[in-house]
Amino acid sequence: MDGIEQQLEYISSSKDNVFLKEPWLKWAIEIQSIAQCGLSYTKDLYDKERYEQLRNIACEMLSYKTDIPANKIKDLFCNEEGYQTPKLDTRAVIFKDEKILLVHEKNGSWSLPGGWVDVLESIESNTIKEVKEESGLDVIAKRIIAIQDRNKHNVPVYPYGVCKVFVECEVIGGQFIENIETTEIEYFSIDNLPTLCEAKNSIEQIEMCFKSKDNKNWQVIFD
Repeated sequence: MDGIEQQLEYISSSKDNVFLKEPWLKWAIEIQSIAQCGLSYTKDLYDKERYEQLRNIACEMLSYKTDIPANKIKDLFCNEEGYQTPKLDTRAVIFKDEKILLVHEKNGSWSLPGGWVDVLESIESNTIKEVKEESGLDVIAKRIIAIQDRNKHNVPVYPYGVCKVFVECEVIGGQFIENIETTEIEYFSIDNLPTLCEAKNSIEQIEMCFKSKDNKNWQVIFD
């Protein structure tokens, strides 16, 4: 997940992220979505040419506003086929002694273990897999705490939708081994949180997880 997020942060950081709040971004996203859908379902060669042209226009809009080469944006923004839907991201919530588990990333910030839901993975299996890869721990996925629209809760805003699923887990074994994504793991109390990777989890989201802890009547939060 880090590679994709770094590219997105690179795009979002230009112009100090202001352009992502402008109406034209929504228009570019809608044009790209319509073009992608059209390319997937039309059988007319002339229509395909028109939809491809619309896709290029969406890329050029982003390129013009961000000074980023259109081919780089196209690789990131227009690299899928089929009906466009939000991506899925899972985040594991693990408690121990009134503290929450965070993993220390190569860039120096901390986050809940997690990542994009891979092909052939479910919410449950992906959560378990990501925890193992980033923390070395073996867990059982117990319950869903929240399903959130990422662009309503995290920065920078991405030029496509992401649904973040927060899953409470229970540790059943394993131990940390340094890997290509993380350098260490540690449990933190709510009043002693380290520098968070805001692209992956905000302070508000960590607070939400603490509120759900030991609450048997917790209702899943969703946007």
